[in-house]
Amino acid sequence: MSDIRFTDQHEWVRVDDDVATIGISDYAQEQLGDVVFVELPETGKTLSAGDEAAVVESVKAASEVYAPVSGEVVEVNGALEDEPAGVNEDAMGNGWFVKLKLSDASELDKLMDEAAYKEFCDGLD
Repeated sequence: MSDIRFTDQHEWVRVDDDVATIGISDYAQEQLGDVVFVELPETGKTLSAGDEAAVVESVKAASEVYAPVSGEVVEVNGALEDEPAGVNEDAMGNGWFVKLKLSDASELDKLMDEAAYKEFCDGLD
C-alpha cells in the first residue's frame, strides 16, 4: 500500500509495509517559503501521533512537523540537514523528514486522503 494520507497540519504519510514515511505537503512548503534549516529527531525515538517529529525553519517562520501516526523513528533524512532546500524542491518525495515503524496502523484511518486534503486546502485560500 502506498497511498498518501494527510493531516490538517499539512503533514503527509506514506506507508510501505509497516514503515511510515513522513514529510510536509507542497502546500506547507509553499506557505513556509525557502527552507533554511531542518532539525530531525534521533533514530530510536518513539513518537506518538501529534508529537513533534521535526522542526523546519524558513526565511518566513519556524514550524513544527508533527507525527501523523505513532511509531519508532527508524530513519531520518540526514540529507536535509546539509541541504534543507530539498524540502522546497521535492516536499512530497526526496524532501521527507522521518521514517517510523508503525505501532498502530489504525491511526491512518483518522487522516485525510488526497481528495479530502485538496478540498481542505482549497477552503484555506
